[in-house]
Amino acid sequence: MAAIATNTKSSLHLRSNSLPSAPHPVVSHLDEHLQRFKGSEATSSVSEKLNGLQDLNDCIDKLLQLPMEQQALAQECNEKQVDDLLERSLRLLDICSTAKDCLLQSKESMHELQSVIRRRRGNETGFIVEGVKYLALRKKMKKSIHKTLGNLKAMKNELIASSSSKDNNTSLMLGFLKDAEAVTLNSLEHLLLFVSDPKGHPKNSRWSAISKLVQPKRAVCESNTNEFEKVDAALKSLTSHKSSSIESFQSHMENLEMCIQDLEIGIENLSRKLIRNRVSLLNIFNH
Repeated sequence: MAAIATNTKSSLHLRSNSLPSAPHPVVSHLDEHLQRFKGSEATSSVSEKLNGLQDLNDCIDKLLQLPMEQQALAQECNEKQVDDLLERSLRLLDICSTAKDCLLQSKESMHELQSVIRRRRGNETGFIVEGVKYLALRKKMKKSIHKTLGNLKAMKNELIASSSSKDNNTSLMLGFLKDAEAVTLNSLEHLLLFVSDPKGHPKNSRWSAISKLVQPKRAVCESNTNEFEKVDAALKSLTSHKSSSIESFQSHMENLEMCIQDLEIGIENLSRKLIRNRVSLLNIFNH
């Protein structure tokens, strides 16, 4: 995808008709963020990706507050571009909502398991019942996420098509917004696959050059560890009476709980920033 896969620094030159020869410091800062995304996908955890998206959207918010950029965006976007931009922002929030629901359901079901373990006193019946319920929930959740991943893939294709169209000669700001959408979609795909398909990884695409994320932060969910997978495997072993220990399972659940907490905080903060930026866009286009 030409507009998204190309070097953003090149776009600063090619699409700078709406900006003075010396870009605003916020523009340079955003460009630096996008540049730091490159090359980090293989080493960034899901939590780090979500944290990186928050930083990116903070930078976009600052850019959307610049009167010059507001004017350029309002003047240079045609009606279809405006509609597509706002529609995609809603669909991104829908994907975030699905992710939040799945994390919440996982946490609640896991708490039920923990409660049964604490009071079981040698009686494994209640534990097995709750364990089967948890695994059934995971199966249902994976179907929901699979459907959401299909919608996400459709959004990717639409974004590729829009950035490859003849209308691509637009403002620098619109180009940055599309780049940010690409990064967000790819990162949400990583999150959904992390929750539903531990062995699944997004395939490389023409836009993957900028779908990397910024400086790493502390995260419980490390890139080479998937506590969802560990809990699923241990629970299947316990419910089928194969060799596995409750103590080991409890340890995995504790790690998963911390992981979910990190992810919930990350996706909630990201959702708020996406909503804030959508409100800014609505104000710009309705002014």
